[in-house]
Amino acid sequence: MADLKKEIENRRTFAIISHPDAGKTTITEKFLLYGGAIQEAGMVKGKKNSRHAVSDWMEIEKQRGISVTSSVLQFRYEGKCINILDTPGHQDFSEDTYRTLMAADSAVMVIDASKGVEAQTRKLFKVCAMRGVPIFTFINKMDREARDPYELLEDIENELGIGTYAVNWPIGSGKRFKGVYDRMDDEVIAFEGADFRHEVKAQRLSIDDPILEGMLPEDQYQTLIDDVELLSGAGDEFDLKAVHEGRLSPVFFGSALTNFGVEPFLKKFLQMTPPPTARTADIGVIDPFDPHFSAFVFKIQANMNKAHRDRVAFMRICSGKFERGQDVLHVQSGKKMVLAAPQQLMAQDRSIVDEAYAGDIIGIFDPGVFSIGDTVCDPKHKCVFSGIPTFAPELFAVVRQKDTLKRKQFVKGVEQIAQEGAIQIFREPNAGMESVIVGVVGVLQFEVLEYRLKNEYNVEIIRENLPYEHVRWVENDEEDFDIKKLQLTSDTKIVEDLKGNSLLLFTSPWNITYATDHNENLRLADFSENA
Repeated sequence: MADLKKEIENRRTFAIISHPDAGKTTITEKFLLYGGAIQEAGMVKGKKNSRHAVSDWMEIEKQRGISVTSSVLQFRYEGKCINILDTPGHQDFSEDTYRTLMAADSAVMVIDASKGVEAQTRKLFKVCAMRGVPIFTFINKMDREARDPYELLEDIENELGIGTYAVNWPIGSGKRFKGVYDRMDDEVIAFEGADFRHEVKAQRLSIDDPILEGMLPEDQYQTLIDDVELLSGAGDEFDLKAVHEGRLSPVFFGSALTNFGVEPFLKKFLQMTPPPTARTADIGVIDPFDPHFSAFVFKIQANMNKAHRDRVAFMRICSGKFERGQDVLHVQSGKKMVLAAPQQLMAQDRSIVDEAYAGDIIGIFDPGVFSIGDTVCDPKHKCVFSGIPTFAPELFAVVRQKDTLKRKQFVKGVEQIAQEGAIQIFREPNAGMESVIVGVVGVLQFEVLEYRLKNEYNVEIIRENLPYEHVRWVENDEEDFDIKKLQLTSDTKIVEDLKGNSLLLFTSPWNITYATDHNENLRLADFSENA
């Protein structure tokens, strides 16, 4: 039992969130570099023959230099077992990020020092705030010309409504970026050289060390002294409880690209971020130190290994210890099963694990039984975790295969990609799967669907965009409820999802109001729970 407690206390599971191009994948790579998981950081937007980021494993990601799926990466650093959930930065894949945040205990928010808080940052922050997830801020790209640091802190506080505490303070920006002043240790960390691929040397100096005065131009040294005085006089005390409750964000400055400030951030972050937190289930709060195993599925990814055409269900372990080969209950189907080949992952590279603990993320081979939001637990201690929301898509298209002889591959492809949560698919009641209605949050998801069907399932598709912009789940399940008898506008469409749930597609908010006004018992929901 002592071992269980120690192992769980040493786990740290966090997501990295940001607006596209703020440097999120680069900072992930640098964490892996310091953890010894990789020897050389791959630049995401490299030249044609250069390395790609370890966390960007899908071919389309390498071509475009963006992340479109969430990666799971595990490594050890200074006695801690760290699970990083690297999320897609692109807003068209924000739903994948929302689900991933359900599996994290804290979040690292990466902000571009020249741009401050951006649209996608706001959106993702709201999801963290809804769940009270502790947020740590890394203000990146200090090696480029940046906004005033006081202005950046104010921006975070005003835009996101969260308090900030600068743990370190930058000395200059752009070509004059010389390092950071660590407020907690009362020392300056001056960096030597800028090496894009390997660790750089850092020199630690006391603020009143004469060497420091000689190292910095006179104006920079004076600015630093003034800033230190101003910050210490501000009187804000660091409050770890407020951090854990999501009310205060510790802020760090640095440059992931040139390795300035990344390791000091990682060290401090691991000291401040909480170990695995409790989760809510139907039987109450599940404590991570409860010896009985429980987990939930937050992501499904098909074809990570082209040679095997496999499907992996990603599970967040919520309590106890998992041992390879143990009997578990898949609550939604009511069936017992053995999770025979659990894997821990480094993007698409994987290794079989014999044991894992609360806080860990494991990948399980999925023969098609798991859905997002499913609970897996000890058969003698059944529980069901709260469902993961399915958000409403905003763009719709009819999709069908070009070659009618490839119907089987087409159906398999769209169903598998939909089960991963990458798209949502609907069909007309009692219709087959010759053509389906695909719903997405952003246009790029259509492109990824087309690309994956062609490359993974050898199916070319025809896509026709539809005028619908809104979808609502019909919550009525009374026996006498007949969806066909609803009074709806002529351009409202009745469809159902893969689980047989009824939905309505609307072209405008006016049509939604018409439906609720003319059908007094109709109950509509903006999103569905994957419970």
